[in-house]
Amino acid sequence: MTYFTSKEQAVDVFKRLFTILLEDEEFTSRMRAADLTLRLIQTKPDLELYIDPEGIKVDADTGSAIINIKMSCDTAHALWSGKLLMPVALATGRVRVRGSVAKVLEFVPLLQPAFDRYPKIAEQAGVAAA
Repeated sequence: MTYFTSKEQAVDVFKRLFTILLEDEEFTSRMRAADLTLRLIQTKPDLELYIDPEGIKVDADTGSAIINIKMSCDTAHALWSGKLLMPVALATGRVRVRGSVAKVLEFVPLLQPAFDRYPKIAEQAGVAAA
């Protein structure tokens, strides 16, 4: 089952999700301290989000990021819904990371506000429940 009906719907959901994180001063200060930039490459539908402490860019040519994470939008939905844990997704190859996996796992606890709000964001956007 595909959860997202269009690229626009997926961009809306994931952009809103990362906006929540960027509004958290602890999250952005840790990103700055670690000099962290993140590129999420998602498929089915295809989109790219570039996230740095200053904001989110969609499908922009921004150069390289410190961490690149590739997965399908359905996998992202399962992760954010709490149905799939990041260590399992990494171990099974559903999520591929270029850059420091340790940095990714270090930041997972800081993502809690987004995990808490994701189901409502997805529901408001008309994304089917996982």
